[in-house]
Amino acid sequence: MKTLRIDYCDFWNYLDKNDNYLTRLLRRRYDVRICDQPDFVICANYGYHHRLYTCPRIYFTGEPSSAPDFRRYDYALTWRYIDDPRHFRLPFYPFYFDGELLVKSPGEPESLLAEKTKFCAFVVGNRRATRRIEFFQKLNRLKPVDSAGRYLNNIGRSIGGTPEDKLAFLRPYKFNIAFENQSLPGYTTEKIAEAMRARCVPVYWGNPRIAEDFNPASFLNYHEFPNEEALLERMLELDQNDELYLEMLRQPFFHGNQVSEAYRGDKLLDFFEKIFSTKITPVGSRRSWFQVGRWIPVKKNRAFDPLT
Repeated sequence: MKTLRIDYCDFWNYLDKNDNYLTRLLRRRYDVRICDQPDFVICANYGYHHRLYTCPRIYFTGEPSSAPDFRRYDYALTWRYIDDPRHFRLPFYPFYFDGELLVKSPGEPESLLAEKTKFCAFVVGNRRATRRIEFFQKLNRLKPVDSAGRYLNNIGRSIGGTPEDKLAFLRPYKFNIAFENQSLPGYTTEKIAEAMRARCVPVYWGNPRIAEDFNPASFLNYHEFPNEEALLERMLELDQNDELYLEMLRQPFFHGNQVSEAYRGDKLLDFFEKIFSTKITPVGSRRSWFQVGRWIPVKKNRAFDPLT
């Protein structure tokens, strides 16, 4: 395998550079070395340390931030649909768990029906998510919904803060309100995938093109209903009719019940291969982004580089 020297910068604090979706994917084709003198750097948008790198910069975001700025980055991985050879669409949900966990096994739906003893779950951490809060309140007036987040908690306890804690809480419920923070074409986070992993029927609002990511017959898509009342009525109908609900459980989450490309990553690997094999003059070596009085150039110490 060819050795690939990479680093990550400006990511969230809990990112494990050696064990995450991108590193695991790259290790299928490369001998990946995480080092502080990389040949390529993958940059998120939680800081400005990318300005220190003169190697090719690959921008990544799963957040509804602005479009990639190719004056600062050479390539980009975002959830957006952008017609540019320097860009690859990568939704955020593959970072959470393997796609195989969303593939339903034969006979699974029938056994699931007996486990679904509760109506609907809701987990929200902040009051700014107004659309999902308003939907929760409307549904809760029709039939009680169990809310377990930091905000609007009505179960009297905390469920914990890990993805596994959330999964354990969701499992007994028929439905999970899985609304995004914003509705933008292509913007799909972990919310719908977490509901699917718990084998709830997701009640989804967000990406208007979500049916391109997942089988639309396996969840309730807010965008497909003429109004909110029609969606609420459909939820109550499914809750009261086991046969109708079982029909939804029998639907695979993936089109053709095959793990989607976002999880498989074959096309993303091809995109990376194009990056690694194309000679360019990186944007970081074309001009200085340092501002006098604000940025101090930092020289990395090669003594700490495991490959030197």
